Amino acid sequence: MGTEKVQHEYGADEIQILEGLEAVRKRPGMYIGSTSSRGLHHLVYEIVDNAVDEALAGFCDTIYVTINKDNSVTVIDNGRGIPVGINHKAGLPAVEVVFTVLHAGGKFGGGGYKVSGGLHGVGASVVNALSNWLEVEIFHDGKIYQQRYERGKVMEKLAVIGECEEGKSGTKVTFLPDDTIFETTIFDFNVLKQRFREMAFLTKGLKIVLRDDREEEPKERTFHYEGGIKEFVSYLNRSATPLYEQIIYCEGMVNNVSVEVAMQHNDSYSDNTYGFVNNITTPEGGTHVVGFRNAITKTFNDYARKNKLLRENEPNLSGEDIREGLTAIISVKIEDPQFEGQTKQKLGNSEARGAVDNVVSRQLEIFLEQNPAVGKIIVEKSVMSQRAREAARKARDLTRRKSALDNMALPGKLADCSDKNPENCEIYIVEGDSAGGSAKTARDRATQAILPLRGKILNVEKARLDKIYGNAEIKAMITAFGTGIHEDFDISKLRYHKIIIMTDADVDGAHISTLLLTFIYRFMPELIKQGYVYLAQPPLYKLEKNKKVWYAYSDEELSKIIEEVGRDGNNKIQRYKGLGEMDAEQLWDTTMDPQHRILLRVTMDDETTSELDLTFTTLMGDKVEPRREFIVENAKYVKNLDV
Repeated sequence: MGTEKVQHEYGADEIQILEGLEAVRKRPGMYIGSTSSRGLHHLVYEIVDNAVDEALAGFCDTIYVTINKDNSVTVIDNGRGIPVGINHKAGLPAVEVVFTVLHAGGKFGGGGYKVSGGLHGVGASVVNALSNWLEVEIFHDGKIYQQRYERGKVMEKLAVIGECEEGKSGTKVTFLPDDTIFETTIFDFNVLKQRFREMAFLTKGLKIVLRDDREEEPKERTFHYEGGIKEFVSYLNRSATPLYEQIIYCEGMVNNVSVEVAMQHNDSYSDNTYGFVNNITTPEGGTHVVGFRNAITKTFNDYARKNKLLRENEPNLSGEDIREGLTAIISVKIEDPQFEGQTKQKLGNSEARGAVDNVVSRQLEIFLEQNPAVGKIIVEKSVMSQRAREAARKARDLTRRKSALDNMALPGKLADCSDKNPENCEIYIVEGDSAGGSAKTARDRATQAILPLRGKILNVEKARLDKIYGNAEIKAMITAFGTGIHEDFDISKLRYHKIIIMTDADVDGAHISTLLLTFIYRFMPELIKQGYVYLAQPPLYKLEKNKKVWYAYSDEELSKIIEEVGRDGNNKIQRYKGLGEMDAEQLWDTTMDPQHRILLRVTMDDETTSELDLTFTTLMGDKVEPRREFIVENAKYVKNLDV
């Protein structure tokens, strides 16, 4: 490809210097990740993080967050209040520096805060830069100070606008996100609710009140947990059955690292371990999680040997065996956390590993000596897990040997596509042989593969690995995708860059979709993280009039079509109960033709992994009451689901 010279001077003056906060407005994604809904909610977290830092420092116990009628947000805390005196280096009031200068704040140099979540000191200034307007009020020494900014620029000098009662202190920030920058400026109450619940669990005693004033009937939720992360474990285990009543709790300070760990086993088969550093979630783990895993593996094995719960000829329990059905929160507070990568997803400090290992080993050993019944329950579950894992390994090895012999034989029921470039290929996971037949006839054979499943697949929330490897439908999917699962997973071997779940638009279809998503989430989460998983959206209605046909994908769409074509006796409306009711041509036109179909991409946010785990456990676990509560609370968001 040729290059073309740009016909203008390239001299010293061509080098652009972005003044003040212009850089943030020019490249917002660099500072808040994206300009999508996720980035929008980050604005609120940045301001609330500053208030939480005051709580961690011991100066704040209540934070109020309000979504106002105009979709602006107000955050009020009862901390010390941002300093209002002149910062001599900048020659400006300190509060103005905080809101208008990048990398300015009390989080550098160790003087203002010992530990802090908002590490880079960009929080308040970035929120200011990306807002149409922002107002800050500070309560300090009996006075109320105020300053207003628009798109990061100072509109009025810091001024005293009134008096407050003696002794009152704190900060009030109200901002309206800039609608020219964000794809949406509508805040989601539920997204904020999940984040603030987690924050309150991690900061023992802190009260966060979230209020939404946008509807006629305001919504309000208060999060306040005196039990801290012990209550967090109870909350996450509420949809499963704990194996013992006590929550094991370890706390201590080693080498200036504050360690807090809470854990409890339940009757499920998944490991739900979550690490946090200065209240920031670390979805990729890091040294603190490694220290925790080392400690429990060594301590439980030592305990099992010492108390003859493992026979002499039996091998040691692996970490995976011990963590089966474990819910654990590891929260460390550290003065200078070093994260790997810009996303703060993995902790790198070596001292965190030793500190967590030390605290958990010592205190877990004492707990097990004092609670032998609990120790026995955990070891027995781990031994059963070990046996199932060994059976699964043999089944997996057998599958591998067979594959080597028959040259990676694909499932017999898979109708594969002819194109071998994964980027061009997609696989439809279709419910039932009847719909599978229509899909095979309808498809584009070059790029679309069809894998029909018979009935409902195994619920992986209620099954161990050996059962999962023995399930024909799951084995067919694993082989077809090509990536393997768990420790064998390799994304580079993925055979299709679109995995499309296509089920009936009814309760059974929704259940099958949830079973499939549960399997992918638990065993191949990277497929969801990297955006390879989709849900097909078949139409709900077919309207025929005077030999013309329209398809509607929702009740609202049907109403619009009827308005356009007129309401009379010539309208023939068919409500599709299932994919099997469509012939191949209709299925192609409505659901499989890339030019006209609607696909929903399944996404997941690393920051709310604990809530996602809880949702799958609630929907697919044994307990009925949490599932009923979930359905009642979320029913208003569901459309077009047959009852």
